[in-house]
Amino acid sequence: MDGHGHGDGARKLSIVLPTYNEHRNLREVVRRLAELLDAALPGGYELIVVDDNSPDETWALAAELTHEFQELRVMRRSERGLASAVLRGWQAARGEVLAVLHADLQHDPEVVLALWNEIERGADLAVASRHMAGGGVNEWALHRRLFSRGAQLLAMLTLPGALGRLSDPMSGFFMVRRHAIAENTMSPLGYKVLMEVLVRCHIGWIAEVPYVFRERVDGASKITGMVVIDFLRHVLRLRLDTLPVGRFLRFCAVGFSGVFVDMGLLYLFSDSHALGWGLTRSKLMAAECAIVNNFLWNDVWTFRDLAGDQTGFRAKLKRFAKFNVICTVGLALNVLLLNAQFNLLGMNRYLANAIAIVVVTLWNFWLNTHLSWRVAEGQNTGRRME
Repeated sequence: MDGHGHGDGARKLSIVLPTYNEHRNLREVVRRLAELLDAALPGGYELIVVDDNSPDETWALAAELTHEFQELRVMRRSERGLASAVLRGWQAARGEVLAVLHADLQHDPEVVLALWNEIERGADLAVASRHMAGGGVNEWALHRRLFSRGAQLLAMLTLPGALGRLSDPMSGFFMVRRHAIAENTMSPLGYKVLMEVLVRCHIGWIAEVPYVFRERVDGASKITGMVVIDFLRHVLRLRLDTLPVGRFLRFCAVGFSGVFVDMGLLYLFSDSHALGWGLTRSKLMAAECAIVNNFLWNDVWTFRDLAGDQTGFRAKLKRFAKFNVICTVGLALNVLLLNAQFNLLGMNRYLANAIAIVVVTLWNFWLNTHLSWRVAEGQNTGRRME
């Protein structure tokens, strides 16, 4: 069964309901959605049930419901996975706006109208949030609340730029304009389609509306150990796929040039055949000159696109001050790591030094990307300002 339903015309809104063993909940969620949308968008919406070949024959019930609900379509597939089911439904959808809603009644159908109102106001993405005023979770045990918050914290620490734009990036209840995702390849794992949209797509204005996540009335929770593993794999894959590899390699090349500046000036300042100054003074001056060299090259090459909107001497001086502080802290971190590995762990000094250099290089790159050139990066996100 694939695409069972009525009508071939375009729609304003397509809502995908991914299902697996939802026989007891499906009729109610379809009925409630149809009542709401028949009044708000008569003839302008479609509901698409994408069923993963449920043993309880949810797909068969959905097929029966198409005779009662004219805007309902059904797709039955042999694969498993909520996220891939959503994408499969979106591929078949005819709507200008694509949405996802779980068929277990944990997502209140009434919130669909609030999300649609935000889309009509111009939002590219409208998300139902548990973590804003008026939202929440209903009767969750403490361990489940801690798990949910812990997963969100992990994801936001790993992908702060994309997921930090809204209060509930782990929501499974949202609408997005088709054109905002049309040119992007997505390959989510597990349940968190929204993370994929936020990280891989060019989303402008994001709106959030509050909702209360409800406990299931019928059926069993689908949160298993494999779901947790898929979530961790998904976060890691998104992080690796979105690493700015080219920028990082340029940053490393600039750092390598700084080594030559440091070594050459250290010889010039301290060697008895040159200026013959004291070693400490010579080293501090050589290191500062290397930092200046690295900053200038990074500003015109590594971070050129981010620095482009920060013109003027004062802006450049501010970037340099941040860069200098970060590199100085990095130097101190390098010394601490080297000593800890050599003196406390008994590691080979050269291996310890190599590890310290790698760690500090990552430290310097990450902080400089998010602090020294942060203003320009923020200006380039395309977020709607009001």
